[in-house]
Amino acid sequence: MSERYVVIDLETTGHSPKNGDRVIQIGLVVVENRTIVERFSSFVNPNSPIPAFITSLTGIDQSEVEDAPLFEEIAPKLLQMMDGAYLVAHNISFDLPFLNAELVNAGYFEWRGTALDTVELTRILMPNLDSYKLSQLSELLSLSHENPHQADSDAEATGHLFIQLLDRLDTLALLTLQRLHPLLVGLKSDFADIVQDKIQVKMGLLEDEVEGLDIYRQLVLQQMKESESVTDMDDSIGDYNSVLAQLAESMPNYEKRDGQEAMMKAVDEALSNGEHALIEAGTGIGKSLGYLIPGLLHARQTGRPFVVSTHTIQLQEQLLDRDIPLLQKLVPFDFEATVLKGRNHYLCLRKFEQQLEQLYENNHDVLLAKAQILVWLTTTDEGDIEELNLPSGGQLFWHQVKSDSNSCLNHKCPWFSRCFYHRSKRKAMEAEVVITNHALLFTDLVNDHALLPSYKEAVIDEAHHLEDVASDYFGMKTDYFSFLRLLERLGADVQSPMSLWGKFAEILTQSEIRFTKKSITEPLKELKFEIDQLFSMIKSYVVGKNRSKSEVGKISYRFQSNEADASWYIEIKEVLARVQMHINDFLRTCQKLMKEAQMKEEHLTVSQRGVLVDYTGLLNRLDEERNALAHMILSTNDDEVCWIETDAGGARNAASIYNQPIDISKRLTKDFFAKKRSIILTSATLTIRNRFDYVRSRLGIEEALTLQLPSPFDFEKQAKIMIPTDLPMIKDVSTADYAATIAESIYQIAHITDGRMLVLFTSYDMLKKTYYRFKDITEPEDFSLIGQGIDSGSRARLTKNFKQMDRAVLFGTSSFWEGVDIPGNDLSCLVIVRLPFTPPDNPVMEARSEQIRQDGKSPFMELSLPQAIIRFKQGFGRLVRTSSDHGAVFVFDRRIVTTKYGKMFIGSLPDVPVKQDDMYSLLDDLKDWLG
Repeated sequence: MSERYVVIDLETTGHSPKNGDRVIQIGLVVVENRTIVERFSSFVNPNSPIPAFITSLTGIDQSEVEDAPLFEEIAPKLLQMMDGAYLVAHNISFDLPFLNAELVNAGYFEWRGTALDTVELTRILMPNLDSYKLSQLSELLSLSHENPHQADSDAEATGHLFIQLLDRLDTLALLTLQRLHPLLVGLKSDFADIVQDKIQVKMGLLEDEVEGLDIYRQLVLQQMKESESVTDMDDSIGDYNSVLAQLAESMPNYEKRDGQEAMMKAVDEALSNGEHALIEAGTGIGKSLGYLIPGLLHARQTGRPFVVSTHTIQLQEQLLDRDIPLLQKLVPFDFEATVLKGRNHYLCLRKFEQQLEQLYENNHDVLLAKAQILVWLTTTDEGDIEELNLPSGGQLFWHQVKSDSNSCLNHKCPWFSRCFYHRSKRKAMEAEVVITNHALLFTDLVNDHALLPSYKEAVIDEAHHLEDVASDYFGMKTDYFSFLRLLERLGADVQSPMSLWGKFAEILTQSEIRFTKKSITEPLKELKFEIDQLFSMIKSYVVGKNRSKSEVGKISYRFQSNEADASWYIEIKEVLARVQMHINDFLRTCQKLMKEAQMKEEHLTVSQRGVLVDYTGLLNRLDEERNALAHMILSTNDDEVCWIETDAGGARNAASIYNQPIDISKRLTKDFFAKKRSIILTSATLTIRNRFDYVRSRLGIEEALTLQLPSPFDFEKQAKIMIPTDLPMIKDVSTADYAATIAESIYQIAHITDGRMLVLFTSYDMLKKTYYRFKDITEPEDFSLIGQGIDSGSRARLTKNFKQMDRAVLFGTSSFWEGVDIPGNDLSCLVIVRLPFTPPDNPVMEARSEQIRQDGKSPFMELSLPQAIIRFKQGFGRLVRTSSDHGAVFVFDRRIVTTKYGKMFIGSLPDVPVKQDDMYSLLDDLKDWLG
């Protein structure tokens, strides 16, 4: 007998049936034998008005429901269709409460049958998708979906999605299904019975179902691809000119780029002569191929790898997915290129195997994450977290199963031959081109080249980030929650599903090692109390200083050694001394027990040995956190800056402590540039007024070839800067008045541009005030407003939503000033609210400024201004991304024309028309400009 599934979707007057919201449209499709066999849809009279925002979202207005049937009139038909069927919905926890509320209102019992949630099922069976919204799934999976947010269309799309999910379920190996089944009981969906039926069917089949899969230790993995031996297609290596000739021949629409050729020549010269190079390459130069082609040819000639380091994962993916495949077609030889990331990007199979056995007290998100990883293992070659879209609680679970050096068994591990991290390292050792990130580059430097293959030449792309990344890396950070997570896993909360203490105690008992549980749990409780006290005192002190909030809403306070006599600091040192004492006692006790357990290791299972290694790793991390905490609180090193960050509205102990070197230029000169033969630094923003002096001094590059390549775009025709002369200066009015004024201006501009605006702020507080003011003066149907920190999601997610929405306005702070790529008609206007100076009370800025002042120089001219200009150039670069882009940049900060230094901002941009006028005149000009 075939299963019957009824797929339902409801449109409603709001989000909560408890608040009296009602159904206004219902759509149903019936699925049998993987086919939609029946459809039903109807508007429903809610006997209440439809809010304007619902009409805007769904397109359903009051006139369409006035003559529609009441729910009680269609209820018999619905119940007849649903009888004996699985109920399926995309987010069942929204639709089912509404359905049941309407059934009860109509005099029926609530529906209590089996239910399936396609959001949950898609997360499990397609764990690598960026989004699980129905509209985006429809586009990605080519589902029929003509009218999103209307119940009939949504039900149809969900029905087709569900059929694809059943097809996907068929492809899973029997063992994967068997490991999946126990995890499904705690989910929203009644999915376990369907999986059990599938298991029974597969057990009855005799054919081999493991082609392309690797079954090992009761897990099913994608079969490892053997490295293909590299064989030359041609004995000649060629030079970059011959590769360019091949590029022109193979691409019919290829346009010769003089800037790209000049970059290749410079990179080739630097690599050949063993020089460092600084190359500013404007947008549109094609800098990726500009360094990849000569870099690869040099690697081929010398037999040494060419390392490419980026700041963002997006650029890594672009290089590997777009540029490397193109390069493989162009050169007359085979070559290997690979991405190597920090090891915490990779899944540790030993840890996952161990966690999979543990189902006790797993919450929904952990069960879902385990199910996702089980399915993902059958398709992934890399084992990289970036391929997975875990739920928020699953991110915490990842910390328990990610690879890390503290708990790696290396060659002793039963999973070593299949280890994702070590496989990635092996591929890097064999590759001619190794793509990595700035942070791993410095990790490798500190670890004496233990991670990357030994290299002498590298290109640093997005090089304007290098100073900040190096400062972060050579610095320290800790917070209350880092300690809390560690203590919970060590046994402070024995009930926590994350705790390893129970398993460690079992091993001690089995090995007949004398101990008492109190000898571990009691010191941990005392330690937890003291750490809570310490961070609560630190937070209380910082909040009491009434410091202004940063652009992301945090309060920062720079801690200096001259506070050593302050009473609050004396108290903190006393609590720190107690923390140190408790950690010492606890570590001594555990290390003694661990030593005894390791002496009896031959009697333990592989899983138990893994527990010992993991517990030892946690002890090492506690020791590292303790040392970092002590260094940051007690250090009097004048070459370092230490500061505290907190959120006034957060938990009472929510404080973070940071420490960084003030100046990393000498360290980079000595430990990096002096030890490498040729380092090429490139970015679209390395110069200030056409000079590289600032970046050279900050990074410690003494001798380097320099080249500035302007963008090939015609900025005279493609862009225009508009500066309103009638907007107030922020210092002359209250923040509320300023936010109201610029919200009104943004609103007027948006009407001309049809949205399609990116508004860049330097203050999160100002962003919020302007966002809500804009909402107050705008009808919901006018514009889709997206605010960083207000609407949930990463920068990439918010940008993607912006591109998909009509008439959208995107408000962003720091991370949106760069790395956001919105080419074409999606973006036609950029608003820069204020010139992007770092606040002078920023702790790192303050310390660096003091150091520059001590050297007899001006912190403003040497640091603040150059930093702001580079950031401004990055912001400006968001507007014109291709040769066909066309748009305007509004700068609301009149300092750009009223101050001497303001001219340096415009002088650092390409030649672009600048117009100053009152807002009314500029709006007229904008209409003509955009045509």
